[in-house]
Amino acid sequence: MLVAFEVGQSIDLEQSRGLGATGVRRPWREGRRAPPQFGNRPAPLRIFQDAAGIAGICGLEPQRVQIMLYDFGAASVSVTFPLAGPLESLPALSNELYGHPGLLAAARARVEALLETIRPAIVRPRVAEPLEDYVIFQIDAFDPPLTPQVLLREHGATITRILRAEQAAVSDEEVSDALSARLSAGANDLAIVDWNAAMVYDPEPAETCAVLEFANVQLLEMRFLDEQLDAALEQAYDRLARAGRGFAILRSYAADLDRIAELEADAAVLFERVTNALKLVGDQYLSRLYNLISGRLHLRDWDTSIVRKLQTIGGIYEKLADRATARRLEVLEWIVILLIALEILIPFLRGIGRS
Repeated sequence: MLVAFEVGQSIDLEQSRGLGATGVRRPWREGRRAPPQFGNRPAPLRIFQDAAGIAGICGLEPQRVQIMLYDFGAASVSVTFPLAGPLESLPALSNELYGHPGLLAAARARVEALLETIRPAIVRPRVAEPLEDYVIFQIDAFDPPLTPQVLLREHGATITRILRAEQAAVSDEEVSDALSARLSAGANDLAIVDWNAAMVYDPEPAETCAVLEFANVQLLEMRFLDEQLDAALEQAYDRLARAGRGFAILRSYAADLDRIAELEADAAVLFERVTNALKLVGDQYLSRLYNLISGRLHLRDWDTSIVRKLQTIGGIYEKLADRATARRLEVLEWIVILLIALEILIPFLRGIGRS
């Protein structure tokens, strides 16, 4: 199970190691599918921990915990459980893992403890409230052996229930949709990705799982930024509703525009660092895998929404600033008119006073 958190604006990974976050930094080139240029650049910091204190699920005890730190300010906690038994037992496990409060709380506690250790290495440290969880069911082999074609044909409904954490029977349409995002590199491996979970049938799954984990982190970063923009939009609408009332017409919106400019810069930097961190050039399988999981998680839609909200907020404050400027100029014009009128009237008033 994967759980991603936003922990800061950026992380100095080498400084984190010096502060006691014992781990390794190496590219994802651990299997047959990764060309030399493939990987996550800069390489994340991988920290291994024991699973003490994490409760078992459906009779399965966790084997290990891994925390992956990314330089753009994200942390991903991976809790591994051993799988054994019939495929038909996995829908119940998937249902239990779905948003499991105990596992989510344990993952947050691990990240918070790590954050206290490496706080000096993080810019704007915090463990934000939003999180994103994802489950990967990784299967090395079946007994008796099954080819991917037979697995899909004979167990498609069961796989659908696993991917979508469904206990009841599912329709043919649901099966068709759940199994549509799949691909294979060879004759004996298969990856099926969905919005909540994935099934990876492969004895060498390292790079496949790494891409899925990265996409989950990317979704978390998009959601976090989207929530910040929602709050900024609410403030913008509130300012727009109050504009023109009383002395609000004279207000300067320079500070608000500066904040929007900062948000736009943060969004651009975050998007650039997240999207450029993953190098899949030269590996068609993993590029296709990333496109599949991006579609399932609607990453492009999130990006479009973020850009649109930034433009909307900027447009609102620009209009408010233009309106305030126009009102101030109008007030100044009236002041000038009044001063001219007073200058004309003062000699007459003095003459009346002398008489």
